[in-house]
Amino acid sequence: MSSGSLPNTQDADGLEAAVDQAIEACDGDMRSTIRALIVANEYLETEVDELMKAVSHAFVRGRFHTYSG
Repeated sequence: MSSGSLPNTQDADGLEAAVDQAIEACDGDMRSTIRALIVANEYLETEVDELMKAVSHAFVRGRFHTYSG
């Protein structure tokens, strides 16, 4: 792993704070926390899929052009 991919201390602290917030939001219940995160992840995956379809459709229709520099 390259040193550029390692999180800095501020990123790590932010991640730890987010973990604490997620656990607190589920009243300390780890199973509920994991369940909520899985549901949120599935929702985001669906959103990404829908956005990719929309961009692909726009590209085919000529409404989206790649940046050529």
